[in-house]
Amino acid sequence: MKKLKVLLGIISMFAVGFILFQNAEAQSRADRVLISEAQRITNDTFYNFSQTPNGARVYSVNQPGYKMLNAIDDGLTKLFTLARQYNYRNRLNYSDYTIFIAAPDRAKNGNKQYSPDIAISAAQYAGTVYDQGGYIYAAGMVMAYNPCAFIIAEHTKDFQHVSDVVRFEGEHLVLYHNDRKFYNKTADHSQGGGHPILR
Repeated sequence: MKKLKVLLGIISMFAVGFILFQNAEAQSRADRVLISEAQRITNDTFYNFSQTPNGARVYSVNQPGYKMLNAIDDGLTKLFTLARQYNYRNRLNYSDYTIFIAAPDRAKNGNKQYSPDIAISAAQYAGTVYDQGGYIYAAGMVMAYNPCAFIIAEHTKDFQHVSDVVRFEGEHLVLYHNDRKFYNKTADHSQGGGHPILR
């Protein structure tokens, strides 16, 4: 009987180890897919991996400072607080989110104010006031819904802007996972409307 218990214990340890290995392998595959897509969109290479103090995952072109990481957490905190007021429950954990910090394609907006943005394909914005000749400048962009991932531009100051951008990009993801009808109404800014969506 004692040998049987020992044998069952060993089998259990192998089973748990195998499950953890499988989960880690699946996670690394998902990460590779996300990284590849982020690199395709931005033409950047995301050498650095880090986490915010609250556990959001961050891939970046340069190692982000604590102000950048704290601003990401701050934006997600505000997002989650608002989402709970709408009785949303899904995807309200920091660890649900992967944020890519890309090199900005411009540092100032049309009003000459500091506003690091990334250039992305105009797509549905082609021919609108946002179209800059086949591309638009955006503060951020959702790139995956499952897992939740988006891209923002690297900042060296104005970290409140980072917090706002994180909250705004996160709105699309929270709506997608909690209120698909509202998501469908607000996902495409080319027809008007903007952020904040959740007030």
